[in-house]
Amino acid sequence: MMLDELGTRIVIMGPSGSGKSTLAVAIARARGLDVIHLDQLSHLPQTDWALRPTDEFTALHDAAIMKACWVMDGNYSRLLPQRLDRATGFILLDVATVTSLYRYIWRCWFGRDRRGALEGGRESVKWDMIRHISVATRANRSRYREMIDRIGLPKVLMASHGALGAFYRANGLRR
Repeated sequence: MMLDELGTRIVIMGPSGSGKSTLAVAIARARGLDVIHLDQLSHLPQTDWALRPTDEFTALHDAAIMKACWVMDGNYSRLLPQRLDRATGFILLDVATVTSLYRYIWRCWFGRDRRGALEGGRESVKWDMIRHISVATRANRSRYREMIDRIGLPKVLMASHGALGAFYRANGLRR
């Protein structure tokens, strides 16, 4: 599927470290869309990933999806129904767990200007995150694979790093 078929409000989901934020920035730049990183809405800037109060995050999320044109990366399944109600297209990145782990550790150690990072936040390897990627991601991958079949929007499933690279090339996107 070509990017134009996904419209002007695109949801990107997938495991941590799968490339959601990088893809969102590339799409936003190529199509003139606002980029919205849900991690930045869910967490407080200038912190080591401290969560915002739930009602504050929900209000920020709901305001963001009311914009006319956007590409939004992040999972936050609790708020997915209203996000999908506004979306015109859906992308699911489903990379291998080992790829997610590698990319998470690499970005913590070397990703100084990582897309989607918290303003003034610190990136550091956290055992909770490694456990989340190693354990929770497997269950989420199955759930997301089942979910994508029920989504009635134009959609793309990229199940490998190679498929993601092919999508970039086919759509003239730059990382």
